[in-house]
Amino acid sequence: MAFEVKKPGLATTVQDLGRPGYYHLGIPLSGAMDQEALIAANLLVGNDAGAAGLELVFMGPELVFRDDALVAVTGAELPPKVDGAPQPTWTTFTVKAGQTLSFDYLRKGARAYLAIAGGIDVPVVLGSRSTYALGALGGFQGRKLAAGDVLPVGAPQRQVPAGRSLHVSLRRNGLEDPAVLRMLPGLYWHRITEAAQGGFFADTWKVAPEADRIGYRFKGGNPLEFVPREPPFGAGSDPSNIVDACYPYGSIQVPGGTEPIVLHRDAVSGGGYFMLGTVISADMDLIAQLQPHKPVKFVPVEMEEALEARAERKAEIDKIKAALA
Repeated sequence: MAFEVKKPGLATTVQDLGRPGYYHLGIPLSGAMDQEALIAANLLVGNDAGAAGLELVFMGPELVFRDDALVAVTGAELPPKVDGAPQPTWTTFTVKAGQTLSFDYLRKGARAYLAIAGGIDVPVVLGSRSTYALGALGGFQGRKLAAGDVLPVGAPQRQVPAGRSLHVSLRRNGLEDPAVLRMLPGLYWHRITEAAQGGFFADTWKVAPEADRIGYRFKGGNPLEFVPREPPFGAGSDPSNIVDACYPYGSIQVPGGTEPIVLHRDAVSGGGYFMLGTVISADMDLIAQLQPHKPVKFVPVEMEEALEARAERKAEIDKIKAALA
């Protein structure tokens, strides 16, 4: 089984749930930015939750299927079409051999996920089929898709019917306005003044156009004021510089103290910018659906609340798995 890329879309890549375990070597997690959406798409078509699918960003591709296939599209509201006929999202539908799967204009969100029964059968690299384009690793030839690519699809693991749908109550609702990102203040929180700490949370930030798999930049807030110090050897003269440190997934760095950047699934694992804190794991999927200019508020939480949110997110995914078992 296979399909051919007629038009690649904006930044379409093969992604699964990522390759943890290599961050200490400088190889990031990669994988779907909206993990819950990919899991739902895979389960709808009868795949394992971690099977490889396509991550579609803002604009979908045109794909010509060489064999009959059962597919599902979740995540952002990017309406699919088969030979021009509209198809539902969060619901399985069939694409026949020779038919073209395309997509209408984006209605909501930023990233949609296409799962195909059997999963995309590209080689496994370091335990994952995910694309890490910055390192030319994994996925299809280590890059986003291009016109003319032909991608193999595995054999379906189990038969499920067309028209199978995930109940609306189990689909993620629209983002708040402004969107809320909960964060744990970090090791370098003391580097800014109390007034700057309060101002960071009081300000409403907006997603900048520079928002991708490596990180999301935010603009519109007030510059941060730093506590005066004698720069340590090797840190540099800019007050936002530190002696190199590790960057956890979701960490917030603020180069020059002006524009926060939340590091996402393809981010480097260390560097010389200080980190305000870390967005909690339960909210990282939400970032994947933020469009440029979307207003955002950062909200401080304690570790106990972060762990409760992680448990709640796991419970949501367990409900999806139970509904589609």
